[in-house]
Amino acid sequence: MNIEQKLSHKTIEAFQSLYGHTIDAIAFEKTNPIFVGDLTLVVFNFLKISKKKPEETATEIGNYLKANVAEVSDFNVIKGFLNIVIADSFWLNYFKDIYGKPFINHTLPENAPTVMVEYASPNTNKPLHLGHVRNILLGYSVSKILSAAGNKVVKTSVVNDRGIHICKSMIAWKKFGNGETPESSGMKGDHLVGKYYVAFDKHYKSEIESLKNKGIGEEEAKANAPLMKEAQDMLRKWEANDKDVRELWTIMNGWVYEGFAESYKTLGVDFDSTYYESNTYLLGKEIIDSGLAKGILKTREDKSIFIDLTSDGLDEKTLLRSDGTSVYMTQDLGTALLRNQEVNFEKMIYTVGNEQDYHFKVLFLILKKMGYAWADGLFHLSYGMVELPEGKMKSREGTVVDADDLMKVMIDTAAATTKELGKVEGLTEDEAAHLFQTIGLGALKYFMLKVDPKKKMLFNPAESIDFNGNTAPFIQFNYVRIQALLRKSIEGWNFEDQAIFTPNIPLLPKEKELIIKLYNFNATLSQAAAEFSPALIANYVYDLAKEFSQYYHETPILKEERKDLILFRLQLAKTIGIAIKSSIGLLGIEVPERM
Repeated sequence: MNIEQKLSHKTIEAFQSLYGHTIDAIAFEKTNPIFVGDLTLVVFNFLKISKKKPEETATEIGNYLKANVAEVSDFNVIKGFLNIVIADSFWLNYFKDIYGKPFINHTLPENAPTVMVEYASPNTNKPLHLGHVRNILLGYSVSKILSAAGNKVVKTSVVNDRGIHICKSMIAWKKFGNGETPESSGMKGDHLVGKYYVAFDKHYKSEIESLKNKGIGEEEAKANAPLMKEAQDMLRKWEANDKDVRELWTIMNGWVYEGFAESYKTLGVDFDSTYYESNTYLLGKEIIDSGLAKGILKTREDKSIFIDLTSDGLDEKTLLRSDGTSVYMTQDLGTALLRNQEVNFEKMIYTVGNEQDYHFKVLFLILKKMGYAWADGLFHLSYGMVELPEGKMKSREGTVVDADDLMKVMIDTAAATTKELGKVEGLTEDEAAHLFQTIGLGALKYFMLKVDPKKKMLFNPAESIDFNGNTAPFIQFNYVRIQALLRKSIEGWNFEDQAIFTPNIPLLPKEKELIIKLYNFNATLSQAAAEFSPALIANYVYDLAKEFSQYYHETPILKEERKDLILFRLQLAKTIGIAIKSSIGLLGIEVPERM
């Protein structure tokens, strides 16, 4: 039973003892920093029970708790707010209990629920870009948080490897590529294929303008442009298993997969499974056939198949085109079913931008109408898009921030900043290169994850490298500072072997704050898992690092005269270092040991 639970239990007793009334539940909250106290009870809602003024009610409950809870050393009342002060001895005993123990238990209980988390989900017609980076980092971090919170997590991706957009790159390469390959061009495969996706759009727009100049309307011109007709014909051939089309598709997708793998490795993420829409769209068609047989789906005069969701406040959704080719929804239906058959998940989380909110409402509703009970466990982790100062990115126009270029810029910026601050002295060339990558990618990840997932964000690389702001480098630097402090102390004597836990240690206010921060780790982890929000972890670890930085500058540690205080402060610093490493690790960020 933690201190909040104990106080709640005793407060329920207080209402019974003082007012002869039974309360079902009591909730304490953190005390406002401007007041003295650790936990606060708001009594306004209980005045009908006490039949007394707020101050009197709060005072009576405070006196009861002080008399009956050993951990309560004092309290104060501000109007209807009862602020409880927890005794220093409680925090010292808590610290004794956690010292030397890991903050995250990696052993899952036997009945751990299975949660599948999808992220990345790229198209094989272009390289990863800035938008993908936020998606990947968010999904990967949520996976780590859910795992730390006691779930069996399966990290998964779906590759959009078929469809009209893939055919556009293929057509452009056939017409304009002259046999170019990653080897002959020196380009990563995903970049090479993306080059031809942009080329398709350029020539397609030129054809549209040419038709418009002949007096043809814009919509008709878009539909009848020769390049688009060729792409549509290629899609039909692909679905008909045309040998030549399939061979080219396999070759170009192979180039892209090699490029993706290299980007994922640099970014430091991985997957437990990958699904390909070229496989799952057929299962989606089987679902559609079943829906037709059950009368859930309908056929239009042009032979396209749809579901009418107007009675649910949505619209009619096409699931198969009139020519029999599938749409995104078709393959998403098949992918969802296949995943459940293979994994039997309790919950399936789709990490996808909020531009697809409507799509997932429709997807989940169709699966429920089809009678799949597991559809109740589907969840869309909708996040805000990443924007540049000049606005949205458009892949087909080539106006994107490429993920590989972005990672290189971050690493190079970290190198320049770190050298300027003189934090590479004594490092070998390889050690320095690893440090630059750790700082640069850490800065990128933290900048992306510290923002509430639901909010859109404006990307600013320069802000993310600041060693003094709300950044990963600031947090990493304080971790390194702790390791340097511990190394320096060990030169004189081994503090690890000393008995430090004694009631005679006077606990400084900042030391109490730091121990409370450590105490709040589990609650923060639970909340982050429940809300799928790495931002909560980011804010927690930044606050912890900031509090330690202030403590380090304000408090003598190795220069303290009392040896028991030196020992305690070193072990407190060591534990804070472990908490920082554990917390920031949930964001997929490493910490260097030296800088």
